[in-house]
Amino acid sequence: MIYEDRLGWLEARQKRVLLFGMSGLGKTHVSAMLRANGDWYHYSVDYRIGTHYMGEHIVDNFKRQAMQVPFLRDLLLSDSIFIGSNITFHNLSPLSTYMGKPGDEGKGGLPYGEYRRRQAQHERAERAAMWDTFRFIDRARDVYGYPHFVCDSSGSICEVVNPDDPEDPLLKALADRVLMVWIKGSEAYTEELIRRFDADPKPMYYQPGFIDGAWAGYRSETGVSESNVDPDDFVRWTFARALAHRQPRYASIARNWGVTVTADQIADVRDSADFQALVGSVLPSRAT
Repeated sequence: MIYEDRLGWLEARQKRVLLFGMSGLGKTHVSAMLRANGDWYHYSVDYRIGTHYMGEHIVDNFKRQAMQVPFLRDLLLSDSIFIGSNITFHNLSPLSTYMGKPGDEGKGGLPYGEYRRRQAQHERAERAAMWDTFRFIDRARDVYGYPHFVCDSSGSICEVVNPDDPEDPLLKALADRVLMVWIKGSEAYTEELIRRFDADPKPMYYQPGFIDGAWAGYRSETGVSESNVDPDDFVRWTFARALAHRQPRYASIARNWGVTVTADQIADVRDSADFQALVGSVLPSRAT
């Protein structure tokens, strides 16, 4: 790890961390709080994916929908209106909308082939955005003069690396430049995430093998054809399984490449000093 012990972390003049874990456990909240503190640069992987790597796909999808409305079609073709994506660190809806859910097109679903094509786009974008972390570390220091750096990673980071491979190129490179910090949720947090998701099911990225298995398993269990799958019902059915799939992968990243804090501990963090003290508390003491 970049910081081998507690004292090394606390005395470091430049602190660099990467927060990872399921969405909804505090990664973006803490990153925004550190940014507001004034001396932390906040790099959002999801924002980078949705703007730099998939922004054109997202806007083209908006235009594709607008072209189906004669009034908007005429305005678009005459360059009379502009359609753009207003994605922010806290509002990733344009990206989620583009990712979509597979199933009945009459219920807003996508044909499974198109859904998987967009999943593949996201996978490539996420890998590229993760590699961009190093560029933004240097940019934060050299251009803007920030002493500290926090990478607010996507919840699907565990899907685009091999946590058990000591030679995984991305994890090796990250561990050399940032401290990997897993925000681990308890069973109660997991139940709350599932409750929230049931109330508002949102698109996610999944590993190809996992989502193909889930798609086949859901249709086998329900007996419905691909074109009749209820998109919301399918992603609700899949979400708890995705949590169970991701948990050991997060744990492997933390065990092999970083440290662990709990969502309860993160919830108590109020400022940069609290955060630095929390991270220091999970690093080993310096041997004497």
